[in-house]
Amino acid sequence: QVQLADSGGGLVQPGGSLRLSCAASGINIRPVAMGWYRQAPGKERERVAYISVFGTTNYADFVRGRFTISKDNAENTMYLQMNSLKPEDTAVYYCNLAFRGNYWGQGTQVTVSS
Repeated sequence: QVQLADSGGGLVQPGGSLRLSCAASGINIRPVAMGWYRQAPGKERERVAYISVFGTTNYADFVRGRFTISKDNAENTMYLQMNSLKPEDTAVYYCNLAFRGNYWGQGTQVTVSS
């Protein structure tokens, strides 16, 4: 059974940084693509970043240059390093894995506020 556990959210001031983690179990993440999504109150869930099977990355325009997605295959964990955070980055962040099904983490709240 595939399970994703995302963590690392919290309250941070504008301009600060956070690193989100997504620990996978029940599947080896090496040969799968994964992504981070977010959903702010009253808005639809949107993709933030994506990492392919080959390690290539893709970012939404609103985070490009500030966020970095990565995978540690040995730890079976995906990360999202978030720098220069803005109040508009406030949302619940979810990790996603699509392989013979579509799997989501439980979400971790990120709040950017002074």
